[in-house]
Amino acid sequence: MDGTLAAIFVITSLTDMALTDCPTGCLAPSDAPARLSFQLGDVRFNEDRIGQELYVGYDMGQKYGPFQTTIGASVTDEGAGWIGAGGKWTSTDILPGPFFIESTLMPGIYFQSDGPDLGGSLQFRSSLGAGIAFDNGATVTVAYDHRSNADTDVTNPGLEVLSIRYAMPL
Repeated sequence: MDGTLAAIFVITSLTDMALTDCPTGCLAPSDAPARLSFQLGDVRFNEDRIGQELYVGYDMGQKYGPFQTTIGASVTDEGAGWIGAGGKWTSTDILPGPFFIESTLMPGIYFQSDGPDLGGSLQFRSSLGAGIAFDNGATVTVAYDHRSNADTDVTNPGLEVLSIRYAMPL
């Protein structure tokens, strides 16, 4: 996947910012729904399924322009871990009704343990997902994410996770 998901995040969020937010302040702060999320995913490395991952995330209750601050941590059944923070972009205008599309870009630190060698500790996690929002503020999202070091190391094989996430409002 290389940088495709990161490019989607940059293109969609900056386009949304230019069209929606810049007339009143490109990065003006505004309220956003704070949510705690739990995600379970299928981990793939070099196109082979290698296990599962549990991810816990927190979306802060404020955004700057189209960017909501998000933090997260994950661990695989091989003991590999990742922790990071970054931005999330969500659009409710593209799909009808309670459906939405989101993308994220989060730099973080990778702990290899018995997991695959991803080429260093610095790993960027980018994702693209589609979900549904419920009346109580909870969401369910199907997401695909890619993790790599963005060629900051000679070794850069990447890791992918296909997951389902449940997020509850706080």
